[in-house]
Amino acid sequence: MKNKRNRLQVVLDLLQHHQVSSQQELVNLLAEQDIHVTQATLSRDLRSLRVTKIATDNGSFMYIIPNNNDLHDSLLMSGQSVPKTAHQYGFVSIEFSENIAVIKTRNGYATGLAYDIDMSKMPEILGTIAGADTVFAILREGVTHEEARLALHRFIEINPIDS
Repeated sequence: MKNKRNRLQVVLDLLQHHQVSSQQELVNLLAEQDIHVTQATLSRDLRSLRVTKIATDNGSFMYIIPNNNDLHDSLLMSGQSVPKTAHQYGFVSIEFSENIAVIKTRNGYATGLAYDIDMSKMPEILGTIAGADTVFAILREGVTHEEARLALHRFIEINPIDS
């Protein structure tokens, strides 16, 4: 059992530090660590770790670890979209007042949304301020509300032409 636990930890470490797109690639990375597994064993390991395979923005695939903030942050900072789960941000509405976007969320969701917007370093947004259910996103000079909507669409399900 100890060997399985060690192997699972190595799998987690590899997935956190490499963009792995196939089980064969992961088998090879494990072999470099002197851990030799069959595809069937690896498949069971991935299932037990609840690892998911997602499509990236460039059309390739990669394995992700659920709720892995390091990977989440890396994807945001590299300009990639982060896979959204249903109601991930608890989005309720968005309104604008000059260069401020007021984003309403369900209670408790605003800080996570503000964090992701800030980590993405979008050129349209200077920064955010979050409460429990509201995010103030400050738009850069000259950014239109439409441009802000398009940029924020990565994080919240808004129609760029709705008010």
